Amino acid sequence: MKCPYCGSERSKVVDKRETEEGAATRRRRECLECEKRYTTYEKIETVILTVRKKSGEIQAFDRNKLKTGIMKACEKRPISAGQIDDIVSDIIFHLRNKESTEITSALIGRLVMTRLKKLDKVAYIRFASVYKDFKDPEEFQDVVSKVK
Repeated sequence: MKCPYCGSERSKVVDKRETEEGAATRRRRECLECEKRYTTYEKIETVILTVRKKSGEIQAFDRNKLKTGIMKACEKRPISAGQIDDIVSDIIFHLRNKESTEITSALIGRLVMTRLKKLDKVAYIRFASVYKDFKDPEEFQDVVSKVK
């Protein structure tokens, strides 16, 4: 760590604390050359996920977009916001543990459907109707009969 005042790389840590959110470590340092103090922060570098859409387009992963899609499927169902947050967090955890940082929208859709199927059959069918892009009532009926 270089001193912002003199550029020396020799310093000592005089105080160390976690931030309130626990997302970073704050270190108060003292330069061993000029004896001035300065603060540094250390935080975990997060992996940036990208999503390959069906069209081939690549977008940055958006947690809010995932949550909104799940919320629409769960609208007017006995599902709490906490349960939806748990699904979103679980899916993101699964995606971050993949070897690749590029994921497909199809994978995300399958993960959502798997979790909704266990949680609420109606929400599952709603999500499946959009995700699978049903063209006629027979496709819808097939999914409903499989859920029964």
